[in-house]
Amino acid sequence: MAAVSARLPAFPWDKLEPYKKTAAAHPDGIVDLSVGTPVDPVPQLIQDALVAAADSPGYPTVWGTVALRDAITGWLQARLGASAAGHRNVLPVVGSKELVAWLPTQLGLGAGDKVAYPRLAYPTYEVGARLCGAEAVVYDTETFAGDPAGTGLDPAGVKLLWLNSPSNPTGKVIPKEDLIRIVAWAREHGILLFSDECYLELGWEAEPVSVLHDDVCGGSYEGIVAVHSLSKRSNLAGYRAAFIAGDADVLGELLEIRKHGGMMTPAPVQAATVAALGDDAHVEEQRVRYAARREALRAALEAHGFRVEHSEASLYLWVTRDEACWETVAHLAELGILVAPGDFYGEAGAQFVRVAFTATDERVEAAVKRLA
Repeated sequence: MAAVSARLPAFPWDKLEPYKKTAAAHPDGIVDLSVGTPVDPVPQLIQDALVAAADSPGYPTVWGTVALRDAITGWLQARLGASAAGHRNVLPVVGSKELVAWLPTQLGLGAGDKVAYPRLAYPTYEVGARLCGAEAVVYDTETFAGDPAGTGLDPAGVKLLWLNSPSNPTGKVIPKEDLIRIVAWAREHGILLFSDECYLELGWEAEPVSVLHDDVCGGSYEGIVAVHSLSKRSNLAGYRAAFIAGDADVLGELLEIRKHGGMMTPAPVQAATVAALGDDAHVEEQRVRYAARREALRAALEAHGFRVEHSEASLYLWVTRDEACWETVAHLAELGILVAPGDFYGEAGAQFVRVAFTATDERVEAAVKRLA
């Protein structure tokens, strides 16, 4: 039997290990800005909700509790401008990465089908296509967003189109008028559009908009689904709390498949998600933390000779010194700073590095001093 892993690319983070060792040897320790993992405390009201639901001996449901579906639909309406969202338009998932990786398989895609995703992108879009044996094809976000019909992305055979706004790794935001064009193009060609919007609440120099916004989709979710996560906005990466929202027929099919697969969000996590979506104060508090770290790192990197591109949203700065990304990684590792090489996200990132500002204030301050 052929190993399924043989279809997959090499796990990129393994290549970073030698540089991590170099950075860790710094007298003041490593400043790890390579992975966007939250480091700040889980808000107390979310912890309290988790603890209160800890006595959950029975199986949870895949569709989630009524309270959870109410919380998600309420948030979609209030935060995303998705006024028509109801219970049939939502489905909790066990973290968004699981959804991205297994979605093409759960949709029944395979040989002869195409999955399209941005040329610079989170690697798991490609992994999902490879797992089911579909063909992975890429497009340039900027040209595609401006003119989907004229960019060379042949719609023939494309069954799933991934958007990612704000982008990981670049932080680029697709404007509302471009989203309107993309949704219309996908519908015209019968292509299912999934929009990864996990960084939507972390806009800095732009205001990200969801494909579910009434102005974008016309109040209809036909052919479109948005992916959302609480990992970044609420420091819940360890909880694996996420959900998808949109086309009721697509979500209904996924619900049936996921029921058979036992893909259930744990009951205490469902309760914690309700608490998280019902509170805006902790989101704003975390934004303030990230804004200060972002400002400090950006100024230090620019003073050190870097150029920042895009980066108007998300938890990263997309920077370059116009040299091979691994040279930049090595240079910063000597300063005890670990960053992610841009080619992890596609060949177009070969001269960039991604710098996360998800380190503690103390570690960010250490990085700023070293860069000076």
